[in-house]
Amino acid sequence: MPAFDRKYSLEPKLVPMVQTQHRRIATRIPVPESLPIFERLERHEPLSMQGQPPLVMDRAEGFYVFDKWGNQWLDWSSGVLISNVGNSHPDIVKALQIIIGKPLLSSYVFSHEGRAELAELLAGLAPGPGYKVFLLSTGSEAIENCIKLARTYALQTQGPHKRYVVSFGAGFHGRTMGAQLAGGMPQLKTWLGEPDPTFIQIPFPDGYKNPDTRFALFEETLARAGVKPADVAAVLAESYQGVGPDFFPTDYAQKLEAWCRQHDAILIMDEVQSGFGRTGKWFMFQHYGITPDLIACGKGISSSLPLAAVLGRADVMNRYPPGSMTSTHSASPLPVAAAVANIKALKTGDYIANAARLDSVLRDGLLALQAKYPQGVGCVRSLGLVAGLQMVKPGTREPDAGTALAINTRCFEKGLLMFAPVGVAGECIKLAPPLCITEHALHEGLDVLGQAFAEVVG
Repeated sequence: MPAFDRKYSLEPKLVPMVQTQHRRIATRIPVPESLPIFERLERHEPLSMQGQPPLVMDRAEGFYVFDKWGNQWLDWSSGVLISNVGNSHPDIVKALQIIIGKPLLSSYVFSHEGRAELAELLAGLAPGPGYKVFLLSTGSEAIENCIKLARTYALQTQGPHKRYVVSFGAGFHGRTMGAQLAGGMPQLKTWLGEPDPTFIQIPFPDGYKNPDTRFALFEETLARAGVKPADVAAVLAESYQGVGPDFFPTDYAQKLEAWCRQHDAILIMDEVQSGFGRTGKWFMFQHYGITPDLIACGKGISSSLPLAAVLGRADVMNRYPPGSMTSTHSASPLPVAAAVANIKALKTGDYIANAARLDSVLRDGLLALQAKYPQGVGCVRSLGLVAGLQMVKPGTREPDAGTALAINTRCFEKGLLMFAPVGVAGECIKLAPPLCITEHALHEGLDVLGQAFAEVVG
């Protein structure tokens, strides 16, 4: 068995006590009384589940997370970009209580009224009329379905030669086989054995890790791989790459859409992480002014329970007869009720506008950190209420995962909660507070981040 680093220590550490409006740390961290729970988890779960800060959640509300021993964290994780309207939103809690009280806990593919309401709400968010909605359980499942639909459409309309799926280097679309074939991180694909030659990755034009942002590079890479444009069934892209977040240049995204139209390739935008207001618009692709053919949704769709969806052109979505494209928990009543309440809250509340309003507050705070520590912060990426700091070894562009983890850990010990660093090499400190966060709380979080930098970087 290979040896792995646990990342976070389970040795309780005496840390300074914290008591502010938004944070409270009153014990050693991790809490000594929590260790038996971690021992039980370690005994029964695989090692892969041990990679996050050692917190045993008791409850979460708004932009706060609590344990049962008196500690309160300011949440900059949103449950890994899930709780967009905030943790345990009262409208979502009420909607779930109503469904439990009926009771109606499962439905398989049998219809219920909530399914119709959610499908209609999601279709109303699509970039044009005539889009269909297919409800699923996870973002990875939505991506698999998008690949399946795009290839089916290409096969049925043009023939077996049109089979290539083009995606981007450093992209992440999930952990199932099709999603990882399309993913752009080779270290995640070693278990697949020989690569599938019909999945092609293009360098992502982020402007930092890859300074070549010409759309011509897209065409040149295909040519070098011996792939004719007429043989491309689909182009799949995260609307922003989760390793950053890294964004497309707008002109690149628009040229990509035009290329897909020219060659009748299905344009799939992965909005699993970026959708439902995270960037200050309903969907990230709206910032680019493009219209995808298929949209994969998840995470923030319900701000709580597992649910995903594919929104797509009817002529692509209607490729399978009744009963042949379903999912066991498709439109399960509880996640559906949560999603309906979530979307209604996003529509009527201030959440998306708040993300747009706080965009400059978060970005300016991070740019100030970069200006103070230019040798350690390679680049800052920020839009709405998602951001990332790429940590590098001084004077280089070499990823510095150790410093990123040390800063993340100090923030956790001070009552600021983020999930473990991400990125191609674990070098990215990712920030994703709930969209209900206040400007005051955001500033407090930035202050904590600054303190952690001062202690770790010096």
